[in-house]
This record gives sequence, structure tokens and C-alpha cells, in this order.
Amino acid sequence: MGQQNPRLAELLCALSVALDVAMDQRPEKSIRSCLVATRLADRLDVADKRTVYYATLLRHLGCTATAHEEAHLMGPRAGELRPQAEQTDTASSRESLALLRQVGRGTGVRRLQYVVRTLKAGDDDLLRAICEVGSMLAERLALGPAVSDALYQNLERWDGKGRPRGLAGTEIAVATRIAEVATQAVIYRDGTKLRQRQGGWLDPEVVAAYDDSLVADLDEIDVWEAVVDAEPQPWCRVADLDGLAATFAYFVDLKSPYLFGHSTGVAALADRAAGLLGLSDDERATLRRAALLHDLGRVGVPTAVWERPGPLRRSDWEQVRLHPYQSGRILGRSAVLQPIAELAAAHHEKLDGSGYPQQAKGNELSLAARLLAAADCYQALTEDRPHRSAHSPVGAAEILLAQVSAGRLDAECVKAVLAVAGQQVPGHRLTRPAGLTEREVEVLRLVARGASNAEVARELVVSRRTAEHHVQHIYGKIGVSTRAAAALFAMQHGLFTP
Repeated sequence: MGQQNPRLAELLCALSVALDVAMDQRPEKSIRSCLVATRLADRLDVADKRTVYYATLLRHLGCTATAHEEAHLMGPRAGELRPQAEQTDTASSRESLALLRQVGRGTGVRRLQYVVRTLKAGDDDLLRAICEVGSMLAERLALGPAVSDALYQNLERWDGKGRPRGLAGTEIAVATRIAEVATQAVIYRDGTKLRQRQGGWLDPEVVAAYDDSLVADLDEIDVWEAVVDAEPQPWCRVADLDGLAATFAYFVDLKSPYLFGHSTGVAALADRAAGLLGLSDDERATLRRAALLHDLGRVGVPTAVWERPGPLRRSDWEQVRLHPYQSGRILGRSAVLQPIAELAAAHHEKLDGSGYPQQAKGNELSLAARLLAAADCYQALTEDRPHRSAHSPVGAAEILLAQVSAGRLDAECVKAVLAVAGQQVPGHRLTRPAGLTEREVEVLRLVARGASNAEVARELVVSRRTAEHHVQHIYGKIGVSTRAAAALFAMQHGLFTP
């Protein structure tokens, strides 16, 4: 796929658009913030400009970790609150109350229920999860511990009133302090708000180094090109494109417990089926990466839509039908990722033209596109969804074969997918990661999907004390402290796949 060992900055600038979409912000907000942060680092003569660059570009890498909880606590339009939440000074009662007034918006008589839930739950667990997952995903990108630490500190404040550790002043990484000022500068495009917040939320020295000339040209220049050019030397190169793609697959699938492991499961099926059909190594690599990244556009659809227990409304369907298109648009921003963009965007197309978003059919769909569609369909059928339980492998196979008979899926591709799926032997695994037992894996799956200790106890027919002991022991073994981080660990180690 493209050049050997491409520049990491180019790929992450493209993929950062998915972070903007997930935060309900305008595309390129992340790269604009990165450019301003880099300029601030130059003014402040910061030695480690590389950490500033990547910590700002990937600032929202953990933002999908709490999408499910936010929808439950704040209502189906919780994602729309993210821009306001990012601008809210949590030390200000007036600003915090203004944000609270938006909770549950559009839910009528249920609005009070969402407000009460939000107040009762607080935000400590949510904020910790965002920081923990962002840091873990950054580790996968091999950007170094300084970037991971900076992302973990994303929600700290200069005055020590932030989360998750309550760090203050220079205890907070300089990259994090610069990233916060740069982000606020891009939001407001005016230093007045920054000066109001210096010494409280923001580092006064960083604010003092800022003036509006740092953002004055953002609408005039090619920001993309400027950010790629601004990457500090030596440039980072990507030796493992699959690993990069898998990291963003985890980012996407964390959006809902119903999606855990979906993208990596599709990629595994598609890759092995491609081997049966004789695709070349290069074709397999392109397909595998497209499968890992095929659902990037999901992050732009509200979590409440993906988790609706009944039939989707017409407005919901309009959003759902566009998500493959959005995946292609995000990937197409990079010349290196361009070869997989069209393929990823075709994962819901059907041979008879009944698919979406392009209603492509027949010869318009490559073998790889047909294979991806079959793998995605099988994987989704064998996963729980809000409106149904997972189909058995046999039941999923019957549905796929019916789709072949109806002229929607390719017969050879379905045959190959079913063949490799049939080779999976449930439970045939000699060891589990981090020394987890099979029972602990069962508990981990439940906890990752949001089950309380009481619910784990009921599901496994054990006492609540035993369930609590299991959860504490598991978290200690895998080295995490939040449900979202536990879910990420389980996805990384394939624990949602039999």
C-alpha cells in the first residue's frame, strides 16, 4: 500500500479527522491545534517539540472510550455536548451549570432523569477512562512514554483542580500544557479567553507566549501541508501499517460495547478468506487494512443510533447509510491510505445494487470489496446487537447463503468466509494473556460491556463479593483501572472472539 515506511505524521493527520468527527468538531481542528502548539513550542524554546506535536495532534485519541456511558447518562444527544464541554471551565459554577442545562436536551419528560443520572455519577470515572485509553492507544503507536504520559494528563489543570490525578503547575507535562492552550486558541481565535483562564485552567507562561498572530493565517494556508512540514526532525516512519490500522480499529470499536472486536474480527476473516481465494500478498495487505479501518465513519453517528433497541427511524438510517462514505473520505485524505479508501467505503455494497452508500453493483465491485462485504456481514451477525442476540455460526451461515441466493453477496466470497470461520475452534486456547483464567475472561467480557458487580454475580451465579474479588484481581493482572481500558485490553488480545 503506497510507499515503504511512509511518514507517520501524514497518516495521523488523515486519521486525526476521525478524532474531530468523534468530538463533533469541524474537520482539521486537531491539525490546526497541532500547528499552533508547534509554533508555541518554538516560542518557548521547548526541547522536546516532538512530544508537543504528537500529544496535540492525538489529544482526543481516548474520546470514544466513554461514548456509551455518556449516552446513558446525558441522553441520546450527548455527543453534541462535547464541543461545549471542551470549552467549559469546570472551576466556574456558571459555566458548569450552563453545560448541565444541556443534558438530556430533546428528551422531553425524561430530561430530569438524565440530569439526575449525570449529577449522581459525577465525571471522575469518565475523565479517567478517556485519559487511560488515550494513553494506552498512544503506546500502541510507539510514540514513546512522553507522549503517552502527556495524553494521560490531558484533563489536568494548572491550578490542580483537574483529573485524573489532580496534578498542578509544572507537575503537568509541558506538552500537555501547550496542547491545552493551543486547542483553546483554535476554538476561540482570540487571546482574551486564554488570558481570563491563565493561572487557573491554563499555564500562565504558555498563555503569555501566545498572541493572535499564531492563528491569523489558519484560514489562508494549506493547514494540512503546514502541519506535515512542521513535524520535528527526525521524522517518524511507519514500519507496521497493520499495527497503526489496528489502533484506530480499537478507537472506533470502543464507541459501543456492541462493537467490541468487530473491526479486528472482520479483518481476520477477510484476510484468511483472501488466502483461500488466492489474492496476492499486496492485495491481502490492502484488504486487511481496509477491513481494520472500514468503520472509521461510525464515530460520526450518535451512539444512541447504534444502540437503539428497536427499528431505526428514517433520520437514523440516513446517518447510518453515510458512515461508509465518511470512512472513505477520512482515508482518502492521505495519499498512502488512498488505495484502501474506496475499498473501505464499499463494505456495505451489494451485487444487486441494494447496498449503500453508492448502490454499486456487479462488476463495479472488486473481488476484495465483495470479500469485505461478506466478512463484515458474517462478523456482525455473530455479534450481539441492541435489537437481537448474536446468531450462532450455523445461523449466520444460513443468512449469508440466503443473501447469495438473493443475488446480494458473492457466492465464492461467502464460501471462503464460511470456510475460514468454520476453522475457528471455540475454547481451543492453551493460555490467556496476563495469566487470566477462563472464568476471569468471562468476567472481563461482562465488565467490559458495562455489567456491574451485581450483574456479574447474577450472570455467573456467584456471590457479589466473589464477583468483586474477580474484578479487582483482573484489573490488577491487566494493569488498568477503568471499564473502557479493560475493554481495550480485551480487544487487543482477541478476548471477544471465541
